[in-house]
Amino acid sequence: MLEVADISFSYDSQKTIDQVSFALEKGKQLALIGESGCGKSTLLKLLYGHHDLQEGEIVYNGNAILGPKFNLIPGDDRFKYLAQDFGLMPFTTVSENVGNYLSNIHKEKKQQRIAELLEMVEMTEFANVKAKFLSGGQQQRVALAKALAVEPELLLLDEPFSQIDAFRSATLKRNLFRYFRDKQISCIIATHDGSDVLSFADEVVIMKDGKIIESGRPKAIYANPGSAYIARMFGEVSEIPLRLLKPVVTDETVLVYAHQLKIAGSGLRASVKHSYFLGNHYLIEANYEGGTLFFENRVPILDGEGVFLSLSQ
Repeated sequence: MLEVADISFSYDSQKTIDQVSFALEKGKQLALIGESGCGKSTLLKLLYGHHDLQEGEIVYNGNAILGPKFNLIPGDDRFKYLAQDFGLMPFTTVSENVGNYLSNIHKEKKQQRIAELLEMVEMTEFANVKAKFLSGGQQQRVALAKALAVEPELLLLDEPFSQIDAFRSATLKRNLFRYFRDKQISCIIATHDGSDVLSFADEVVIMKDGKIIESGRPKAIYANPGSAYIARMFGEVSEIPLRLLKPVVTDETVLVYAHQLKIAGSGLRASVKHSYFLGNHYLIEANYEGGTLFFENRVPILDGEGVFLSLSQ
């Protein structure tokens, strides 16, 4: 079990990580999500032992995770950390990169393991290609395979799908997270993609300015976000005065996801600004008396057209 207790860290006078605490059980998947610069990457480096803590402690299975002041080579052998720079050897082949940490004593088993991992990340046909000739997305997939070659107990992933094509990343994510669960590999993934959180994470930690502002089960947080910042981690959201949606006298506002608004015969009056095609529906941006809102519709709506909106049941 990983336990993070009141840790803080700063590169200068301003804290990058500020009194962060959470725990992760074996085999569980945790997602760190938040805007750029919120501290996600720094937190992963602290968990791996790249930096020395200034306050608090990190404990894994009863043992403290210590930084470079205590370890000649930073990092814990039980963990694997995949940074955004991938860490591949550019002048060696894909197979050689993936098998770099595998023993040569049983060469046949080593080749089987390499082949298994390359198949999982759909890079089999590039096995003999040098890493420097790969695209960014291809390098990222090889780096994922390399991180799993010697199975870690805890895998730390920093935006691991950021350069991978959307059509390929969906399959890759399903393969990887299924593999993590089957092998009971704990995983902490720093991501900006709310779909990663909702589809694969057991727990979510939402960060802002180096602090945790919300944590818990993804479904629960999605259904009851504590702020517009939190809700926007999962998609377009509008903060609308409740009196415009229901016959009540109040100054209260509500957070409404785009899919929760529908065109109606009466209700909130809005003027369409633009329709964005998203495949099976359109995201409609509209102006209303309180500012801008978003809602979904099956067909586009002409710019400038007026509509009434109500909450979906």
